[in-house]
Amino acid sequence: MSMQNWTSITDKTLAIIMGGGAGSRLFPLTKERSKPAVPLAGKYRIVDIAVSNCINSGLRGIFVLTQFNSVSLHRHIHAAYKFDDFSKAFVEILAAQQTPSGERWYQGTADAVRQNLRDFLNSQYDHFIILSGDQLYRMDFRDVLARHIETGADITIATTPVSRQDASSFGIMRSDANRRISEFVEKPKDPAVLEALRIGPKLLEKLGKAADAELYQASMGIYVFNRDALIQALDNQHVDFGKNVIPEQIHKAKVSAYIFQGYWEDIGTIRSFFDANLALARTLPPFNFFDSEAPIFTHARFLPASKINSATVREAVVSDGCVITEATIERAVIGIRSVIEVGSVLRNCVMMGADYFDSELARPNGAPAIGVGRNCHIENAIIDKNARIGDGVVINPAGKPDTFDGDQFFIRDGIVVIPKDAIIPSGTII
Repeated sequence: MSMQNWTSITDKTLAIIMGGGAGSRLFPLTKERSKPAVPLAGKYRIVDIAVSNCINSGLRGIFVLTQFNSVSLHRHIHAAYKFDDFSKAFVEILAAQQTPSGERWYQGTADAVRQNLRDFLNSQYDHFIILSGDQLYRMDFRDVLARHIETGADITIATTPVSRQDASSFGIMRSDANRRISEFVEKPKDPAVLEALRIGPKLLEKLGKAADAELYQASMGIYVFNRDALIQALDNQHVDFGKNVIPEQIHKAKVSAYIFQGYWEDIGTIRSFFDANLALARTLPPFNFFDSEAPIFTHARFLPASKINSATVREAVVSDGCVITEATIERAVIGIRSVIEVGSVLRNCVMMGADYFDSELARPNGAPAIGVGRNCHIENAIIDKNARIGDGVVINPAGKPDTFDGDQFFIRDGIVVIPKDAIIPSGTII
């Protein structure tokens, strides 16, 4: 397809990023911010992944739908994504609002799109690509659109092959060798049902897999709709795409699969978020933030280079504006403006850093400085922004329940989470 044709197609494609609900699975990281605004990989926000995939795919019309704690997300979007005043490009947030036709919160993904459908249809978009806002992946959506157009589909669903062990955690599709979807089952548990949903040998061969591989097509929560197909699919009271709309449309419209075989990780829970971040610290990380052809964009900050004074650092990502002094850092992600003092050990940690450089004048009476003080030992923890951790603090979830709410800390999925702006006095043992 020529560049001119591609420009015409992408100009007439609108991207809609689902910001999610209350983000309860990522609590307490979502206590004061929406899920797309949660910091990621030291210097980014989760929403940057989906927005960057759109920009790198030539999509310039992007809406982000949200309704909870959206102030920081608004601030980030406004600071990060500024386009030429003479272009039609935009990244805008649509928060739930009262209108003459309704005053409800978004009841689900489909309901969120339905409530804003009038705005989406104001311009002559031919295609709508609906994306989840809590995934880590790199995808060229032009490939998805090409597949959608070539097959003459009304709806195309991006899927990814998963094992039998993981299949029960996803919505699973069954399709023929031409990738026409004929069945959808949400989180199947029955062994007989799972067996019927396996990818067939002909399609496995096309994917370059062994004919007897036990793989299943899991929905990635990425959908492409033709204009008329979207209008028809939402002409009802269904509230969710995965649970309601897609299963119904499989029997009413031509629904095709686009099978993605690259790295993809759902980061909607504390455990998956934690593991995905730490994976970035590997020598060969599964997701490459160093790809110059498809960069991940974010708010450009003018911070000094990080300063490391006689520290021991192994398998770590260290962001801008940090000061680390005679500390030991092992398998960690260190966010912007982080300060880690003498003798402290951070092992298997995600430290999100700070929104500003601390000063004694602005410090609460008796509170330690922002960052990690002297001689602390912290393992298997997420330290949210602007946290103040005093000297000699020990943080480790070993021997504690997988879920627990404490004073100035939480445990989720066996990981200690120090919330934003928390103050942990010197000598505290968690």
